[in-house]
Amino acid sequence: MRVKRYVVNALPEAVTKIRTDLGKDAVILDTKEIKVGGFMGMFRKKKMEVIAAVESNPPKPEPPARKAPPEVHAVVEQILQTAQRSGASSTTVMEPPPAPPHMQEPRGTFESQERRSNTEQFIINEIRDLREYMVKLTKQQNDLHHLSEEMLQLKDRLKQQELDDEWINKLMDALQEAQQHENRSFERDELWREARSMMAGWLQPYCKDAQISSEARVVHFVGPTGVGKTTTIAKLAAEQTIKRGKKVGFITSDTYRIAAVDQLRTYANILNVPMEVVFSPMDLPKAYKALEGRDLILMDTAGRNFRSELHVSEVISLLHSNEPNETILVMSLTGKTADMSIIAERFTKYGIRKVLFTKLDETTVYGAILNLILNYQLYPTYLASGQNVPDDIERFRVNAYLDKLLGDGEHE
Repeated sequence: MRVKRYVVNALPEAVTKIRTDLGKDAVILDTKEIKVGGFMGMFRKKKMEVIAAVESNPPKPEPPARKAPPEVHAVVEQILQTAQRSGASSTTVMEPPPAPPHMQEPRGTFESQERRSNTEQFIINEIRDLREYMVKLTKQQNDLHHLSEEMLQLKDRLKQQELDDEWINKLMDALQEAQQHENRSFERDELWREARSMMAGWLQPYCKDAQISSEARVVHFVGPTGVGKTTTIAKLAAEQTIKRGKKVGFITSDTYRIAAVDQLRTYANILNVPMEVVFSPMDLPKAYKALEGRDLILMDTAGRNFRSELHVSEVISLLHSNEPNETILVMSLTGKTADMSIIAERFTKYGIRKVLFTKLDETTVYGAILNLILNYQLYPTYLASGQNVPDDIERFRVNAYLDKLLGDGEHE
């Protein structure tokens, strides 16, 4: 048996050296913490002593291993580098001065056991991540072999529309199951129609009553800056005034943005609608009193950085009313999907479920709508596009939306 001693900063460093020197059949016989260096017993550094050994008789040659894809090698290399960095960084933590010899604990103390346990857990987590990556990679490779050309085209279309992988995979599985049930492959037109039908089924529960409630007297509009809340409020006010004959009033708390109050006041003058400005929740009772003769009050709130919980809570404080009310989250389709998801998560925590999407005319990517509806159980009310008041707004309709998402399917 060949035995070798290593003094290293952390166990992962020793594992690499042992594999290099003694081979993959080497075993670790013992580990313990030691102190090295210093001056006259002071300033000594903690190290780890590792004893490893390997049998002298060479092992029988094994059959050549199956070559892994380049992606796997890259992931394994990343894991090793991360492990080495983790081990190295653990030595930079300032340690308390050593205890006198008669008070030092014997080898195998709780601290060394805890560190060993943390190292083992780190390796387990990395192996689990590697396994999940391999499963995902295998599934992707299987898809390339088992999905028909028509399904691959549909999948590419949905990826271009930035639909989440979760929903794409769910749709692909459902389509494959439908084809297996009928024991045949769908033609292109039939496949896209089936996909449309399935996604319509997903959306339908959120679209039945997703309009401004007829019972709500106060409707608040919240959302990030620049999404078009003020223009949208003007469009809805025109619809309610001209088409439904309601007496509408405006409240704005958007006193942060330059000229925001003037913009809404301009719309109020054009539509002959009274408007009140509030600077804090204490101003709301007075504003409601001034508009008590109105059938419907539309309230514009300030657009802030809603990645911040503080800014979200500031807006939420303005949404309390003794009147029947509801709140609509306004989102721009030109925003990044990740940012939109964070904003949706912030507001849904406060029970806000209705959403209105703007700037439909400024994008050709519509997957974020379905992602947000399904991921956060949001109820879509309207789709807005352009600046024309009151024309550039329409109620959310599933079929019209799926036309845009699928590109009218069979013609795309």
